[in-house]
Amino acid sequence: MISYLTGTVRRLDREPATAIVLAGGVGYEVQLPAFVYNSLTGRGIGVGDEVEFEVYYHVTDRQPRPHLVGFLHQSEKHFFEQLIQVEGIGPAKAAAALVFPVSTIAAAIENGDTGLLDQLPGIGARAAQKIVATLRGKVAATALLRDEQMAQNGSDGTGGGAAPVNVQGEVVEALIALGYRPVEARDHVDSAVRRNPDAAEDSQQLMREVFRAQAATRAAFTPGD
Repeated sequence: MISYLTGTVRRLDREPATAIVLAGGVGYEVQLPAFVYNSLTGRGIGVGDEVEFEVYYHVTDRQPRPHLVGFLHQSEKHFFEQLIQVEGIGPAKAAAALVFPVSTIAAAIENGDTGLLDQLPGIGARAAQKIVATLRGKVAATALLRDEQMAQNGSDGTGGGAAPVNVQGEVVEALIALGYRPVEARDHVDSAVRRNPDAAEDSQQLMREVFRAQAATRAAFTPGD
């Protein structure tokens, strides 16, 4: 079983988000959740660069071909392993759904925010309810990861450690992963920030603001009875 992989990027694809990692003369195909892919490209990682992945390895008798899902941190992998315990959510669906960092999705679970969860790729209203019912109260530590990161960086985000989260860019990338065109995604985020400036520093709140506007627009163009 493979639980960790380090090597050189031989190929990095956006659709579907995958990396071919060359290690010891062998090329490993690793599926990347959208937020992991966005983190890599945001740091300028590309072909020829060294990468390290915490790997979830999945193989069954019915699906004998190994399926590798890559994460940048052990905490992300742990959350993924919790998510696939939810009935009806396997590794492929869970990996495709993670368009946000796990701290944002965990916060939505702890807050019972099914409206955000059911917008994730492959996660409808029923699955969102199952996720909350199964994991609420179990992922609080993951939901706090961003707060801990910001505390380590300092209140102005200029301290040491990991780079501060670019909330608006994160939401734009998540919308693109949901099928929005880049320009359209940026317009939706900019409009949401203008309507509610307080949402600019919280990706969960900002995404809710985007979805709220979309729902209002659809309602306005729905013929009455």
